[in-house]
Amino acid sequence: MTDPGTGTSLDDPETLRKRALAALLTARERTALLTSCVEDPELTAQHSPLMSPLVWDLAHIGNQEELWLLRTVAGRDAMRPDIDGLYDAFEHPRAERPSLPLLPPAEARTYAAEVRGRALDILESAAFQGTGERLTEAGFAFGMIAQHEQQHDETMLITHQLRKGPVALTAPDPMPVPAFTGPAEVLVPGGPFTMGTSTEPWALDNERPAHARLVPPFFIDTTPVTNEAYQAFIADGGYTDRRWWAPKGWSHIREHSIEAPLFWRRDGGQWLRRRFGATEVVPPDEPVLHVSWYEADAYARWAGRRLPSEAEWEKAARHDPETGRSTRYPWGDADPTPEHANLGQRHLRPAPAGSYPEGQSPLGVRQLIGDVWEWTSSDLLPYPGFHAFPYKEYSEVFFGSEHKVLRGGSFAVDAVACRGTFRNWDYPVRRQIFSGFRTARDARPDSA
Repeated sequence: MTDPGTGTSLDDPETLRKRALAALLTARERTALLTSCVEDPELTAQHSPLMSPLVWDLAHIGNQEELWLLRTVAGRDAMRPDIDGLYDAFEHPRAERPSLPLLPPAEARTYAAEVRGRALDILESAAFQGTGERLTEAGFAFGMIAQHEQQHDETMLITHQLRKGPVALTAPDPMPVPAFTGPAEVLVPGGPFTMGTSTEPWALDNERPAHARLVPPFFIDTTPVTNEAYQAFIADGGYTDRRWWAPKGWSHIREHSIEAPLFWRRDGGQWLRRRFGATEVVPPDEPVLHVSWYEADAYARWAGRRLPSEAEWEKAARHDPETGRSTRYPWGDADPTPEHANLGQRHLRPAPAGSYPEGQSPLGVRQLIGDVWEWTSSDLLPYPGFHAFPYKEYSEVFFGSEHKVLRGGSFAVDAVACRGTFRNWDYPVRRQIFSGFRTARDARPDSA
């Protein structure tokens, strides 16, 4: 695979080493920001039973890096074997973690920094080719750890959104854009396409392997559903009309008195929302945020449409009808730039619908990468030929009907953990995540 911007092979060991170093450093800078912007009591507090204390995420990042890069790749002795159980995500549910004897903030920072220093030494001399070891081939272990840290950075950003304290994080807003006047939907022709990947060096196990998938023709929204469109659903009694809701979704919103997206509240004739400690009027042109799968599904039914399947979403994002190939991103194979997508916590909100024309797909679908995670209709299931690697707890234990797939990433996702094949998942009731959606509808075969 070749980087279209530089002509350099993405499989070249030195190129991969530089990419791994940059990814690790970028992740650590973000981790430092997210854990230094508040005082220690805010780091050790649990701001929601759905989330860990921030200090748990900090030490967990270091512990996973030690486990995989120092112990597994380099074969070194454990630095702190006594804390492994404390930071095992499967051993202790999030709600229980505040009661554990966690490392205090200063000790957690020191531990993570010591691990990182040793990991960078290992990176400098690690063989990325010819070893026959899958974990180090193409620098996979280093890319995996960079992705893991960025995923926890997104988790910590969610915790900051849930935190009730004053504003701690700031960022410039996305550039304003003219109101989008393009077509509301795009036809994606029917036929086969290549789903998943067998060539992306740092793709995780659930993205693999590449395989042919036949998708009938369908229409998909050009942009994610906006706050303005979602407010029309609310105004039309969307939350009080059982017709639009899956049975479990209806029971859930009744039980929890849900009447709008999370963090929204009505104030006279307008909707307000809380965003990272500040209250503001809900912007009509932004993609709707903090909705559950049940809410997305209900809106789609109300609109006479449906959520796209995971395969439909990926075909809309990656398939180039002219060449017949699947690209890494909607715009091609080049890594994302600020002109392509809203990623990496560069902004603390989605960009207006219709932004980033340079990031659109060959068919003209916009904002498929960045801004909001997009719910799909699909359960999280393995691809044909799936093989768990390097541990089954990353994906395999979540396969089944309990989790729904989200695609595309959000403004909180770093580019290293976001690509056209990347798969996210969560329970259909989850709303604290940076989730939105777009809708789809069937097309007649003769429309292709």
